[in-house]
Amino acid sequence: MQNKDRLYIGGQWVAPSATGTLNVVSPSTEEVIATIPAATAEDADRAVRAARDAFEAWSSTPAAQRAEFLRKIHEGLKARQDEIARDIATEVGMPLKMATRIQAQMPILSFGLYAKLAAEYAFEEQVGNSLVMREAVGVVAAITPWNYPLHQIAAKVAAALAAGCTVVLKPSEVAPLNAFILAEIIHASGLPAGVFNLITGLGPVVGEALAAHPDVDMVSFTGSTRAGKRVAELGGAAVKRVALELGGKSASVVLDDADLGTAVKATLNSCFLNSGQTCNALTRLLVPRARHGEAATLAAEGAKAFTPGDPLTDAGRIGPLVTSAQRDRVRSYIRKGMEEGAELVAGGVEPPNGLAKGWYVQPTVFGNVKPDMTIAQEEIFGPVLAIIPYDTEADAIRIANGTVYGLAAAVWSGDEGRAQRVAKRLRAGQVDVNGGAFNIQAPFGGFKQSGRGRELGKYGLEEFLEFRSLQLRPVA
Repeated sequence: MQNKDRLYIGGQWVAPSATGTLNVVSPSTEEVIATIPAATAEDADRAVRAARDAFEAWSSTPAAQRAEFLRKIHEGLKARQDEIARDIATEVGMPLKMATRIQAQMPILSFGLYAKLAAEYAFEEQVGNSLVMREAVGVVAAITPWNYPLHQIAAKVAAALAAGCTVVLKPSEVAPLNAFILAEIIHASGLPAGVFNLITGLGPVVGEALAAHPDVDMVSFTGSTRAGKRVAELGGAAVKRVALELGGKSASVVLDDADLGTAVKATLNSCFLNSGQTCNALTRLLVPRARHGEAATLAAEGAKAFTPGDPLTDAGRIGPLVTSAQRDRVRSYIRKGMEEGAELVAGGVEPPNGLAKGWYVQPTVFGNVKPDMTIAQEEIFGPVLAIIPYDTEADAIRIANGTVYGLAAAVWSGDEGRAQRVAKRLRAGQVDVNGGAFNIQAPFGGFKQSGRGRELGKYGLEEFLEFRSLQLRPVA
């Protein structure tokens, strides 16, 4: 068992101000695997003051030098990739091979991307008689979730450091061990003291203290819409910048000329990835009414391939839910779907066979779901797919856009031009067209209650920059 008893503040591992600790529990064994400090508002203040003290020097550091630190962190993550994957598979429950490919490699790519961008990005440009400058926004509080823990950390921290910001990171207490590895790598890189700080603790204690702190210039938050509203409320009181990456209820729209088998398979892969604990998962499958029965049969058969099992041995294709509360929440939605009259075509509320321990849920598929049903409107954050029949293309677009969310979507058609025309009418931040792949250089973020702001690529870098202009006199 790991015992983490220090916070990383001002370039040093320091004792927290109080003795409280939090347990980290394996979702597959239900055993405590680590303890971490339960930091306080006093610790948050110490970290913010360290970041504030370091800001002027770091923001004035040439971008090429900032890029070199990011390259060192990139190399440090590569060297510890296997350890990171195992820790996250243990903390979160994603099968190990998949955790290696996604949970460990994505942060490596992010730091590599921002090392390159920091070196190449034009932080100044001449516009008429003005010198337009892009400068670091200041001290950033990064508050991150548990589902893709280090990926979400890297998307914020790497971009903020590239921009010249200093950072206080508050990772999820559910899956924090990977953040300690990153802090160790950053310390070994020689990054100046105070530029990066790590504190662990509960959101209502540490997260709120950071969001409300007068010396925090920006809060970058990823998590639930409910928590995001609270962060926005606290940050808005001080008129500070708040970036939010929140929930989703993403639609996969299958048009009448699409290859239904390909579309269903890809939608299941998205919906069940990370046990459904993915904000941009395709959790609604919209199909022509005449093809609903065929789609339901394909989905029910496909769901059988997602066998639950121990993530560390890759015994199954899908792991447990991250906490017992999350498991119970998902099961309650499955019950709700049945109560509201949706057709259960695969899975259900019963635990998977042969798994006496662990917070597992059967991969579940509902058919004949009406657009206004609870399971078609609310984010479940578990392996639950809702198949919704529609009558016309316009009907499909209306249903796809008919939730409070707008994070992601997909469109499938035998006609690429038609698919793109429909995709452009969907109110979502990212739309996959006929299976288009995720692109780390493209902007990630959503419409409506899915949040505001963008991460990844140069767009993520610009979230941490302020624009200002110097009006120059013409040279005689």
